[in-house]
Amino acid sequence: ALGKGSDLEKAFVTVALVYNNSADPEGKLSKAETKRLLQTQFGGFIQGQENKPKYQEIISTLDEESENKIDFEDFMILLVSLTLMSDLLQEIRNVKTTK
Repeated sequence: ALGKGSDLEKAFVTVALVYNNSADPEGKLSKAETKRLLQTQFGGFIQGQENKPKYQEIISTLDEESENKIDFEDFMILLVSLTLMSDLLQEIRNVKTTK
């Protein structure tokens, strides 16, 4: 359906598909599954962040209250938060592309 979609649209579809493939029938992820998904699918953005207080705060919330689940909206907020603190973001900003 998005074969001719923009790069941003395709990226968002990819995020939604990765989330949906891991989510339970109610469309939610356990905190443990969220942590695993971040480690396996978002490693480039979280690599090297382990010592940052904000990263530790985010991950510790995933370790606490494991019965609580994450919905897609919370998952997207988590991705944005981790992206904004990532060293990789600065590298991306330094790359200029032309079309």
